[in-house]
Amino acid sequence: MKVKVLNLDGSDAKGDIELSDEVFGLEPRADILHRVVTWQLENRRGTARPTRERSDVARTGKKWGRQKGGGTARHGDRAAPIFIGGGKAHGARKRDFEQSLNKKVRALGLKMALSAKAKDGLVVIDSLDVADAKTKALAGQLSQAGFGKKVLVIDGEAVNDSFARAAGNLVGVNVMPAVGANVYDILKHDTLVLTRAAVEKLEARFNG
Repeated sequence: MKVKVLNLDGSDAKGDIELSDEVFGLEPRADILHRVVTWQLENRRGTARPTRERSDVARTGKKWGRQKGGGTARHGDRAAPIFIGGGKAHGARKRDFEQSLNKKVRALGLKMALSAKAKDGLVVIDSLDVADAKTKALAGQLSQAGFGKKVLVIDGEAVNDSFARAAGNLVGVNVMPAVGANVYDILKHDTLVLTRAAVEKLEARFNG
């Protein structure tokens, strides 16, 4: 699949780029994408911490008062929920939301997300080089290019420092290196912008 290479301002750069059909030419499947996104979001959740019940607290099991004559109730356990330091009655139980997902399914999901953007919403640019790390100048370039309100920019091995600084305060523009590419972030943005280096890295990731 041949795609025109653009500059940051949307103007044509020199030459085209050939995208691998094995990575960018698949037919997306909603069930695969749903499984991968669900796996991502569930694994972001932290473990729900449990409370200690009366069997979990470190209190003596000795009967601490007389059965009769004390003028109080006949308690036999300091770990009872009514005492300070005792266990909690009907407390929260531990819940772990982590899921497992086959590596092949995760890789297939990423390919399908890239393929979905290749059909509508993918832009390949030459590089992220900017003259100076100025947010206002970069905002003007992106506005001129017409990439949309929510843009995900993926670079190669590491993100260009000047571009990252300039894009840091732009609402709706997110930047990451190729190693961080994931299904959820790709699908939730209107436009996916890849550099030449990012395309090479992503294709090598699946071919290597």
